[in-house]
Amino acid sequence: MGKAPYPLIDEILPLQVPKVRHKLITSLLELNLTLSENEHRGFMRILIMGGTRFIGVYLTKILVEQGHDVVLYNRGNRPVPTNGVRQIIGDRTDPFQLQEKLASEKFDAIFDNNGRELTDTQPLVDIFQDRLQHFIYMSSAGVYLKSDEMPHTEGDAVDPKSRHKGKFDTEAYLSTKNIHYTSIRPTYIYGPQNYNDLEAWFFDRIVRNRPIPIPGNGMHITQLGHVKDLAMAMSRVLGNSHAIGQVYNVSGDRFVTFDGLARACAIAAGKSPDEIKIVHYDPKKFDFGKRKAFPMRVQHFFASVTKAMSELGWQPEYDLVSGLKDAFENDFMSSGRDKKEIDFSTDEEILKAVG
Repeated sequence: MGKAPYPLIDEILPLQVPKVRHKLITSLLELNLTLSENEHRGFMRILIMGGTRFIGVYLTKILVEQGHDVVLYNRGNRPVPTNGVRQIIGDRTDPFQLQEKLASEKFDAIFDNNGRELTDTQPLVDIFQDRLQHFIYMSSAGVYLKSDEMPHTEGDAVDPKSRHKGKFDTEAYLSTKNIHYTSIRPTYIYGPQNYNDLEAWFFDRIVRNRPIPIPGNGMHITQLGHVKDLAMAMSRVLGNSHAIGQVYNVSGDRFVTFDGLARACAIAAGKSPDEIKIVHYDPKKFDFGKRKAFPMRVQHFFASVTKAMSELGWQPEYDLVSGLKDAFENDFMSSGRDKKEIDFSTDEEILKAVG
């Protein structure tokens, strides 16, 4: 039997105790491998723009758990999501504040989670472009031009009239700068702390046994991704050379019809999908002004996440029902929304018209 890779073990444990020696050596080798991987990956000092509302809450917790030093930049309206996180108070829309409060700081990576227009992100890039390992930008799959060929892939044409045009303008700008950037394009994001009425819109009607008005025939196909899965994919970008200069669609890996989503929400809320009543209507026959009668685009809207899964080594943790159940139990019900007064005026107009 050969010498151990750790000579002291030969002195402490005689060769006649092979099982104990083998177990100890294996443990030491695994420890060294872990330390080596961590050293190679490198723990980073990371700036998150935002970080206390939705996506940033999950991302902050994940990055801290991974051992990174995380700093948040926001208006300070909400507490930091976890211990050990520094918060710099400021308004990102004021370039002078950005310069004053961030220019002297050193970061390895930046997550720009809440830049909507190029004017939001450009001042940040001006400060850090020559001294940053990675800049990760939160874009949107909403930039894609409607297409007969689905799902959307990262190379698809973008819509110059999209309300998310500012996102694509920012992506185009980043591609021209001397900066290692990656862009993330989610579809619909859901989960606890979602401030957009998406899954909650369905739950509002399901828990009150109200009909669910769905535009069209209910067969439009869409896609949702749990916020924790999104945050995990974002964290997988760090230290990944394949991700430099790339765009990634990130969402759930399955698609669902509008009617199917309503039924999935019913299951998540502890009801049989047969218990809910779905009412279809033609949205072109109604004028609701600025009121929103339905929380999603009335079109097919879904994207392939194959590239993210392959290049980032990422896999969604939540399927649709388990993710919706998480949102229902740990946000909708825990916040008492089931007892709040909800405006169903658009529903009433639809139901009255369709009989």
